[in-house]
Amino acid sequence: MNLSILRIAAVANAVAGTSAGLAGAWSRVARIPWIGRGATLFILVVLIAGASVASPDFLTAPNAANVARQVVGVGIMSMGMLLVVLTGGIDLSVGSVAALSSVVAALLLPGQGLVLAMASGLAVGAACGLVNGALIAIGRLSAFVVTLAMMTIARGAALIASNGAPILVGDEGQALLDFGRGAWWHLPQTTLLMLAVFACGAVFLGLTRAGRIVRAIGSNEEAVRLSGVPVARHVMLAYAVCGALAGMAGMVSTARAGVGAPASGVGDELTVIAAVVIGGASLAGGRGTVLNTLVGVLILGVISNIMNLTSVPGYHQQVVMGLIILVAIVVQRGAGAGPR
Repeated sequence: MNLSILRIAAVANAVAGTSAGLAGAWSRVARIPWIGRGATLFILVVLIAGASVASPDFLTAPNAANVARQVVGVGIMSMGMLLVVLTGGIDLSVGSVAALSSVVAALLLPGQGLVLAMASGLAVGAACGLVNGALIAIGRLSAFVVTLAMMTIARGAALIASNGAPILVGDEGQALLDFGRGAWWHLPQTTLLMLAVFACGAVFLGLTRAGRIVRAIGSNEEAVRLSGVPVARHVMLAYAVCGALAGMAGMVSTARAGVGAPASGVGDELTVIAAVVIGGASLAGGRGTVLNTLVGVLILGVISNIMNLTSVPGYHQQVVMGLIILVAIVVQRGAGAGPR
């Protein structure tokens, strides 16, 4: 037992030393202007270069389309998470809300038709987000606790509504299935949807008053409140949009898999948060960009893809993914990445 503890301590010290060394080395590299300004993109380029060497299949068109398709769900949720993180909050419920919206849409498809089923799925997601936002902004409760509770409630509701079993999408949802599996100019249609979501997010944060207020709340909430801006309303807006986008991600999952699965999205909240943080966003709020968040999503997609191509066992993938995320965050910190 004592020997095992000593070994664990030795590994911990080695990891700490390596992380400190990486931060110091990167702080020197980041002084190169074009690298310092684009640290996240630089990480992605290095990963792509390494992946292309590790596997000759990586740079093929089918594999690129596969990566583009695999990151859609996390990508859409990451845009919503960025809005929440910019306010200084966090949402742990996105994976469960996505599953609930997926189940609701699949249940309503046979009787209500595609349009109403999709609208209901989005509405359920937005409602969950709105409840989160109201409890956090008006009730002054901890975002961590509120969204953790919502994560449990939404998952339980999805399991109850579906009786714990996946709900098959029938002929009524054929258009949805065609969308989930179709492509336009060799790009998956779901990927185009994700890019449209990011484009709308960039317009919202960069060109609208509400978007600028969302960012300002994370930088200095008290100053925003003293200036007469309704802070609670904008925080609720951020959480409602985050919930709606989680609902959209759930329906994308349904479109791809052909089922409304109550067990889908487990653990996605951590992947989404990792993508946002790797993209340079600060969990303290006020810092983060849409483009860097998209690059963070692609970084995680490339890491997962190359591990599959090189036949890394499933359990080992979790360890490798965690270590690479840690290194990427250390690199970001060394570069001081992410404009306010």
